[in-house]
Amino acid sequence: MTSFRPAPGWLADAVFYQIYPQSFADSDGDGVGDFAGITERLGHLAWLGVNTVWLNPCFVSPFRDAGYDVADYLAVAPRYGSADGLAKLVDEARRQGIRVLLDLVAGHTSDAHPWFTASADDPDDDRYIWAPEGCPDGYVPSPGARPGAYLPNFFASQPALNFGHARQDPAEPWRLPVDAEGPRANRAALRSVIDHWLRLGLAGFRVDMAASLVKDDPGRRETATIWTELRHWMDRAHPEAVLLSEWGDPEVSVPAGFHADFFLQFGGATDGLALRSLWSNGEGTVNEDWDPLDCFFDASGRGSPRPFLDAWQRACAALDGTGFISLPTANHDFSRLNCGPRTAEQLPVAFAFQLTWPTLPAIYYGDEIGMRYVPGLPDKEGSVLGPRYNRAGSRTPMQWDDSANAGFSTASADRLYLPVDPDPARPTVAAQRADDTSLLHLVRRLVALRTSRPELGSAGSVEVLHAGHPFVYVRGGRYLVVVNPRRDGASHRLDGYGAATGARPLEVSGVRVDGDTVTAEGFSYGIFALGR
Repeated sequence: MTSFRPAPGWLADAVFYQIYPQSFADSDGDGVGDFAGITERLGHLAWLGVNTVWLNPCFVSPFRDAGYDVADYLAVAPRYGSADGLAKLVDEARRQGIRVLLDLVAGHTSDAHPWFTASADDPDDDRYIWAPEGCPDGYVPSPGARPGAYLPNFFASQPALNFGHARQDPAEPWRLPVDAEGPRANRAALRSVIDHWLRLGLAGFRVDMAASLVKDDPGRRETATIWTELRHWMDRAHPEAVLLSEWGDPEVSVPAGFHADFFLQFGGATDGLALRSLWSNGEGTVNEDWDPLDCFFDASGRGSPRPFLDAWQRACAALDGTGFISLPTANHDFSRLNCGPRTAEQLPVAFAFQLTWPTLPAIYYGDEIGMRYVPGLPDKEGSVLGPRYNRAGSRTPMQWDDSANAGFSTASADRLYLPVDPDPARPTVAAQRADDTSLLHLVRRLVALRTSRPELGSAGSVEVLHAGHPFVYVRGGRYLVVVNPRRDGASHRLDGYGAATGARPLEVSGVRVDGDTVTAEGFSYGIFALGR
């Protein structure tokens, strides 16, 4: 394994919070969230206890893919405000103990980016991948004077930057090696973009589609080499900054140089399976290629924590303490925790697990109050990916209070980026702040518990006592955790572990410890301090 400088000390204690900026808080009444709106709401995040914020892309863009089609990496999109507004957000967040990460789209640009418009007119420009004649399968016809077609990375409006091909193919003689002039220029540009923003006080980046750089790259070896080179530079130039990858395969991405990777809906051979088998029922964001799964955090009790546990154990062995795995509640690409048949009473047990497991927790905005995936929304900036895959339902406005537009914006409802959840019983921050028994208060207490007890954090050991219903484990030899996500009760005898009669409840709902037996009601959780 390549030797890197150890990750910054702050990362081990990170509690991430993902903000979809156009849906979080609108300060100027135009119906779209902005930097000033986020700045005004930082008090909510500080009160909640999160210490690291990740913003979805906020660069200049035509927004055919909600900002993941970048037209200028060094300028912020006017819809969000100005560069000064972003600087103010970063400074105010720092004062409240919160670091800010940006989202970096490394593998492609918008077709409106000046790099691409120049390349589309210059047959000698190799910054993008061009087939000089015809239009091979998967390519898009040239929009400029240059003949042939270009390779997109996702949508047709997102041409792939040329980081080279790992293998040559006589059928595609235009393939360039990774050390050709165009790929070298792109590697240098990637470093320059990162350097620019880190020098302005950002704490790092979440990297979109991080595995997509080098094409025809078995095992992603050449792509990993690019990130390894960049990590060594960052260790020297910006040792306190971090890179998080949207790779979904920590066993590959962390040894390549990333400080952390997310368990995602997709990924390596079983890492995508790990998250889908944990708590995604796929409502509204189902890829037709995915096999249906019984997830563990489902009322039926048919699922098991074992697929997640196996993937996590294997990834930990591969990482060997060199980086981290992050476990998100959801994100902008897949359904929220509250989706489909899952109900509000099932959410507390999910947070009890997420915030006591030795991964870095990532809370998607609104999940802390139980916002739901809203079905049936129209396509918005490329949100629809298939007949059963519409990401808009996870991108609706944050629900702050019971005022117009749930306190998100003063704009008329027809001008909102996306409609507010129409359910009259929708949860709000204000209502849950006023209710000590709410999900919001529970999440806050769980974050505080994790923060104040290192054994419950990323570095504490974990001993699994029962990988079923209930799921039972011990953190740091000092804290017993019991979670039962099904509607039916369950119990487990702690044979061979020793009497837990000294267990002192720290955060408990529906779980009791009697001697060597734990008994858990349906949808229950318990965190206990052990007396041994």
